[in-house]
Amino acid sequence: MRRKLSACLVASLALVAGGAAAQTPAKPRVVVTTDPELDDSNSLLRYLLNSTDFQTEGLIYASSQFHWKGDGKGTTWFVAGREYDRNGRKVCPCTHWRWGEGERFVDDAVEAYEKAYPNLKVHDPRYPTPAVLKSKIRWGNVEFDGDMSKETDGSKLIEQLLLDDKPGPIYLLAWGGQSTIGRALKSIKDRYEGRPEWPTIRAKVSKKAIIQAFGDQDNVYEKYIKPNWPEIEFRQMSTQTYGYGARNAVQPEDRLYLTADWMRQNVSSRGPIGAHYRVWGDGKRMAKDDPTDYFGEVGKTADQLRAEGFWVWTAPQDQGSWPGWPEARLRLGPLVRRGAARPGRQAGLGDDAQLQGRQPSAGGEGRRGRRPHREARRDRAPRRHGQRSGRRQADLPLVAL
Repeated sequence: MRRKLSACLVASLALVAGGAAAQTPAKPRVVVTTDPELDDSNSLLRYLLNSTDFQTEGLIYASSQFHWKGDGKGTTWFVAGREYDRNGRKVCPCTHWRWGEGERFVDDAVEAYEKAYPNLKVHDPRYPTPAVLKSKIRWGNVEFDGDMSKETDGSKLIEQLLLDDKPGPIYLLAWGGQSTIGRALKSIKDRYEGRPEWPTIRAKVSKKAIIQAFGDQDNVYEKYIKPNWPEIEFRQMSTQTYGYGARNAVQPEDRLYLTADWMRQNVSSRGPIGAHYRVWGDGKRMAKDDPTDYFGEVGKTADQLRAEGFWVWTAPQDQGSWPGWPEARLRLGPLVRRGAARPGRQAGLGDDAQLQGRQPSAGGEGRRGRRPHREARRDRAPRRHGQRSGRRQADLPLVAL
């Protein structure tokens, strides 16, 4: 009788385990398209620290009205009303805009991740290998603001993903402009419209693509995607509260998280990813001729910066402090250790094993089995800047960087 009960118990447990596994939701399939803005560089680092939660399908260089590479042939470009055509400025037509020579910020972020990977995988073996992430990097439509005139490796990748037969949506994150996404959709429409299979393909792509955009930074959504693909779900992720004026918007008890001391203790000093994370006065600049990026400057007033030719649009802050984009409080979760100091609370200890890459002891802040720090659950679409989470930063454990 005991043997029968044991056999039944084993069989029951196997069925329960099998059912639980069958019900485990698949990781969201994600394509990141991003221009070389300082906040996007930081966002990409945070995304990579959350990459166990996603199936990363693409990491694509993109353009926007704020950043475009040019074609390298001396062709000039101008769109009325852009930042180079405001406030009495007549800077363009230009051959490029706020795009550094040899720009490779996506590759740089993955290389910082590669340096941290031996430590990261100790705490969660599901972190994708650097080789896998590198294989996902593509160049999209970066030559000009909103230009969809030709296919690129990035647009072809998105087209391929939207047409494959794998189940579930493709989340297309547009941190910059949407010209690469638009070109992929245009290629599909140009190739299949008028053919017998077009209604089926149109319905499939319209259901599969979910665009999560931080604004319409090159007008491609309004001018092409919305009129031609109106059934595609579009999620506007842009926010006002945690925008450039975050210091004037955060709750008083959260201002600590923007300070230089807090950033140094919890971010900048935390391994190769923390060292790569941009902060005020770090001596870096995304593009040497970018008049809006003075975040690397140290000890200069707004008037001094203007005298040097910078377009001062936000007040300089203390060296080492949060750079002023909508990413700090809520998107730094994976960079923050449990018990980080905040008013009325002493900083927690005991994270040395993670920082040194050793396997945490049982009962410690180990990564296996539970991941309370994740702000994007698998049954939710990925978030970008400014999306509120129910947790405070100080309640989140540190990922080894």
